[in-house]
Amino acid sequence: MSRPVALRPPAFRTPVRRGMSILFLAGTLLPVGACTPTTLAPASSSEASAPLRFEVTVAEGLAEGPLDGRIILLISGQEGGEPRFQLSDDGGSAQAFGVDVEDWDPQTPAVVDGSVFGYPLESLGHLPAGTYRVQALLNRYHTFTRSDGHVVKLPPDRGEGQVWNRKPGNLYSQPMELRVDPSRNEVLRLELTQEIPPVAPFEEKQTEYLKYFRMRSERLSEFWGEDVFLAAWVLLPQGWSERPEARYPLAIWHGHFPSTFSGWRETPPDPDLECVYSARFRDPCYNRVEQEEAWRLYQRWTGQGFLRHIVVQIQHPTPYYDDSYAVNSENNGPYGDALTYEFFPALEAEYRGIGEGWGRFLYGGSTGGWEAMAAQVHYPDDYNGAWASCPDPIDFRAFTVVNLYEDTNAYRYPGQFKSTPRPGRRDWLGRMTVTLEEMGHRELVLGSKGRSGDQWDIWQAVYSPVGEDGYPRPIWDKRTGEIDPEVAAYWRENHDLVHILQRDWATLGPKLRDKINIYVGDLDNYYLDNAVYLAEAFLESATNPTWTGEVLYGDRQEHCWNGAPELSNGISRLRYIEIHAPKIQERLRVSAPSGVARSWAY
Repeated sequence: MSRPVALRPPAFRTPVRRGMSILFLAGTLLPVGACTPTTLAPASSSEASAPLRFEVTVAEGLAEGPLDGRIILLISGQEGGEPRFQLSDDGGSAQAFGVDVEDWDPQTPAVVDGSVFGYPLESLGHLPAGTYRVQALLNRYHTFTRSDGHVVKLPPDRGEGQVWNRKPGNLYSQPMELRVDPSRNEVLRLELTQEIPPVAPFEEKQTEYLKYFRMRSERLSEFWGEDVFLAAWVLLPQGWSERPEARYPLAIWHGHFPSTFSGWRETPPDPDLECVYSARFRDPCYNRVEQEEAWRLYQRWTGQGFLRHIVVQIQHPTPYYDDSYAVNSENNGPYGDALTYEFFPALEAEYRGIGEGWGRFLYGGSTGGWEAMAAQVHYPDDYNGAWASCPDPIDFRAFTVVNLYEDTNAYRYPGQFKSTPRPGRRDWLGRMTVTLEEMGHRELVLGSKGRSGDQWDIWQAVYSPVGEDGYPRPIWDKRTGEIDPEVAAYWRENHDLVHILQRDWATLGPKLRDKINIYVGDLDNYYLDNAVYLAEAFLESATNPTWTGEVLYGDRQEHCWNGAPELSNGISRLRYIEIHAPKIQERLRVSAPSGVARSWAY
């Protein structure tokens, strides 16, 4: 999720004991006389109030037709940079419009005019006349023939972590400064002349301690009708190569797509590093802090007194997002089973993990927090503890600020004579910085049928049933916010974690009573604390058996507080391994079978 900005750091206090991934966007430009090109159907319509239109084509020889995908037109008021990187939920966002192209002849102009839906302004006709930097990008789709009989066109991950404005193979135009006046009856032509290059092989980053493990998943390949691979960065414990008989616990650090193992550095910090200010953590040189903390981890990891275990960060992107959410899904496929029954056992066999449920542990924040808790709930015997920090909504009665089972509209609070926009993000003082409607409209511009590759669409892809067209059934109308109660009911029974715990506590409780722990700031920027309150209320009241885990709230802490009151948010997010290693060690002390060789001892 995007990064909030606050006026000053909050005070760090003892945690109170009461028991969101946003992406950004992407020639020659020449105003010419009006002409009549072939018009492609827009993703959605708005009042055609502007005679101006844009035409987009592909440079000859750059791509073979026909092409499928989403053309995104960007108009930015910023003086420099590329507009494809300037689309956001913030007030300084570029303007964007999106249209689908299918079986597109790249020399036939695709048209963006006043009928195409946009964000932040819904219509080209609302754009003030002025001089802007303009750019276009084609997010290319691939055709998948799934085992459920559906044929769908989606943007495949190409090693970049499902980021449309950096995806290898996507085509874009060079940004150009142009006078844009929607009231003028003219055509502005853009030519896609550039192709984003492939990413460097991940294997090049391997070291003595850090390995890259990749394998084909039989389950996922069968579902998608073509080869699907899972991969992970594997951090090996000190002494691993010298102790071939030893077997180690496995810590699964869930989170977004890792291009390398985050928070790890085997060389001292760069003394000549130029400082970069972090608005999120209000730190004038946070990039230096990151290097210092990564080097600190290396020193502790290789020194005395640290738990000898394996830590992995997984690459499991889907055509809908940079991350599968680690559960089985009608739209994504059986990722939960593939990870639990294929991937982790194969990884443990390769790197000498214990290979049993009592030796596997889960943690992560935000998306990773939800995944840690969800994997523990859905596979109670296959993991031995979950520490979920700032988890995505774990109770859909508090889907951020929406009650999916009682509310009728996700975008607005209804009233007799007025309706009020629902907030989408706040800062640590509670000030709203974007509405849910604005978030939804930005995603709608990026992709129809839930194909934006962004946060709300991945929740929909993971939790929803498949629609008749093969794409996820919308939980609500992306234009209006109207909620579909049938889809909400499906979400409840299959992916509402608190509901599942309540429904199945008689069987789940004996297995999970001491394995679920949750941490969140009570001023989480995305209102994720709301669902945690509901989770805690159930867990505290649970009987037969009673729950013995913990829920902690960080006083005035933002996203993503992880239960370390002595550390600032900016530091604690860099110390996940150090924070959780003692907790894993304690779980091993109380639950490891007697007589097992304790290879993790230091």
